[in-house]
Amino acid sequence: MTQMTRPIRADEPRRDEFGRSGSDPNSPVVESIALMSGRRELIIRHNADTYRLRVTASNKLILTK
Repeated sequence: MTQMTRPIRADEPRRDEFGRSGSDPNSPVVESIALMSGRRELIIRHNADTYRLRVTASNKLILTK
């Protein structure tokens, strides 16, 4: 499959290698495989809240509160 490209307009936000626009280029990147360590689910505590990060059957990530 060939990827089509187009010229970038001067007023268009630049994107990094992950396709993010407007993000801080100094933001750390963590690979999901390292974060999950072979697990399908991870609990994240943020202040007083608990979040669940899950890998779905279609290998996507879902974060729920």
